[in-house]
Amino acid sequence: MAEPIIELKGVSFSAQNVEVVRDISMQVEEGKSLALVGPSGGGKSTVLKLAAGLLVPTAGEVLFRGKNIAAMTRGQNLAFRREGAVVFQDSALWSNQDLYQCLELPLKIHFPKMSREDRNGRITETLKDVGYTKNIHIRPAMLSAGEQKLIAFARSMILKPGLLFLDEWTESLDDDAADRLIGLVKKQQAEKRTIIFVSHDFRIIKNFADKITMIMGGKLYRTITRDEIAEDENLSRMIKKGIAL
Repeated sequence: MAEPIIELKGVSFSAQNVEVVRDISMQVEEGKSLALVGPSGGGKSTVLKLAAGLLVPTAGEVLFRGKNIAAMTRGQNLAFRREGAVVFQDSALWSNQDLYQCLELPLKIHFPKMSREDRNGRITETLKDVGYTKNIHIRPAMLSAGEQKLIAFARSMILKPGLLFLDEWTESLDDDAADRLIGLVKKQQAEKRTIIFVSHDFRIIKNFADKITMIMGGKLYRTITRDEIAEDENLSRMIKKGIAL
C-alpha cells in the first residue's frame, strides 16, 4: 500500500481549554478525494485546518508524505505550502490589499524569480478559469461574498497545487458560479490532484468523494466509500441527516 499523502495520528486539538477534536486518526491517499461531513460545530473544519497544517495539534501528529508538519524545517514547510492550497469558508482575503496583490503575493513568495509578465499571465489565466471578469485593482470589501469566494478559489489555484483543502467551497455562490467551480474541481480530480473538503451539499459529497469521513462531537464516527453510499440507502439517509443538523 502506498504511503498516504496526509495522515493524522491520534490528533486532538483544544482551544481556550475546550477540546474541539479528540483522538482523530485517518489517512488520505494521493490522488483521491476525501469529504469531511457531520453536523455544524462538530469539528470537521478544525480537522481540515489541522490536516492543512494551519493549526498545531495539542496531541498527536499530522504527517505530509510521512513528515510531521509541526517538525518541518522552513524549507520543507515552504514546499508543503506550495503544494497544498486552502480555500476558507469565509474566503479570508487580505483586506489591506487589492485583488491583484492578493493573487500576486503567493507567486512572489514561492516563485521569486518569476517575471512580472509571467505573474500577470498566470493571474489572467487563473481568473479566466474561475470566471471572474471584473476589476482586479479593488479591495475585497467591494465584492459580494460570492465574488470573494471566486477570488479565494483563484488564489488557491494560482500555484497549480497538487493538494487542495476546501472548506464549504461553493457556499455563497449562485448556481452558475458554483457550477463553474465544481467543473474546475472535477478537472483537478481528473488530473489526480488530492482533495480534502468540507461540504454540507450532499450532491457534491456523493459525486466527488472517494471516501467520506463523518466527524461528530469532535470524534471520528465512521469512514465509508462512495460505493457504500450508492449501495446503502440507510447510509445516505444518515449522512443527509447528519449534515443537516
